[in-house]
Amino acid sequence: MEVIHLRDEFIKLGQALKAAGLVDSGVTAKEVIQNGEVTVNGEVDTRRGRKLYDGDEVTFMNQTIKIKK
Repeated sequence: MEVIHLRDEFIKLGQALKAAGLVDSGVTAKEVIQNGEVTVNGEVDTRRGRKLYDGDEVTFMNQTIKIKK
């Protein structure tokens, strides 16, 4: 499980995928999110601008990212 430590109050979903190294670019992040391939806290979310806060979990291609303060 990848852990992303927040520098601000939140991180956007597309940025989190890039920061974790699960996608190469913002364009790829946008595509996989809009295609419904990403879940946030167990539910599909198609908004790349979705704000993630402390405690949120993102899953993509059987890899999980945990957001920590």
